[in-house]
Amino acid sequence: MGGSNNLKILVTGGAGFIGSHVAEAFHNAGHQALALDDLSRGKKDNLAPGIGLEAADIRDRAALEKIFKEFGPEVVCHHAAQVSVRDSVADPVHDADINVKGSLCLLEACVRRRVKRFMFASTGGAIYGEQEKFPAAEDHPARPLSPYAVAKLAVEKYLYFYERTYGLAWTALRYSNVYGPRQDPHGEAGVVAIFTERLLQGEAPVINGDGGQTRDFVFVEDVARANLMALTRGVTGPVNVATGREASVNDIFGLLRGLTGSRAEEIHGPAKPGEQRRSVLDPSLARKVMGWEPRVGLKDGLARTAAYFSQISP
Repeated sequence: MGGSNNLKILVTGGAGFIGSHVAEAFHNAGHQALALDDLSRGKKDNLAPGIGLEAADIRDRAALEKIFKEFGPEVVCHHAAQVSVRDSVADPVHDADINVKGSLCLLEACVRRRVKRFMFASTGGAIYGEQEKFPAAEDHPARPLSPYAVAKLAVEKYLYFYERTYGLAWTALRYSNVYGPRQDPHGEAGVVAIFTERLLQGEAPVINGDGGQTRDFVFVEDVARANLMALTRGVTGPVNVATGREASVNDIFGLLRGLTGSRAEEIHGPAKPGEQRRSVLDPSLARKVMGWEPRVGLKDGLARTAAYFSQISP
């Protein structure tokens, strides 16, 4: 794939938060990107001009057959997913139906249509579980604590099988906590989107527990660029996409309160049972094999996110 021009790339979940940024990065680099999205969470408005949309479910084999036949993708970049960790715990069967079975339906279509490369949006923090090393590299033990994370790890194992059996090249980008414009502040949203919307509306968001829990927050445009670089470098296997830096929930609240001009008090609620205390990933491999590193610092990324939400809030 190194240096290939004008590839046809099917981006599943391409009208969603991360997928739309990834599709836009491919499009801007001169590739032909097509978004495949069932629009259960994605929005047509998220798509940049020039990017087509096919509204379909990744579990619908007939729809996939038609789309693959008509579009003829050379690369599939798979972001469509059931993304709620809490929902996966409440209904593991539903989670596996979308995240495992849906991925297999795509992989089977790739084999039938001789797709060259499969890029998979995986998860770092959730796959590693409670870390014993900080930051966690790709060889950290995988101890997933939710069906969502189990499903992501299972798909990585399937990708190894499909490469060995059918020669399908693959990359699994293990994202840390992605945030930025277009993130949905409702449902299973990231803390940045929830806090930003509440603060802009003059409300005080509730911080779970003592707020000392940490995450590795990576800006969505950096994530989109990582997908582009993984494509052009032809990277194989799992690669962390992260900053290698921890920020606590209290840190995020303080920064966003300043950026939004809010005077909201810090309110703490009960801790969420089973919530991971610390999560931070080592991005050294991404630097080594893709030449990628994050460019957008936390304060700048939060400022850009707050500006986006202030434009769209009523």
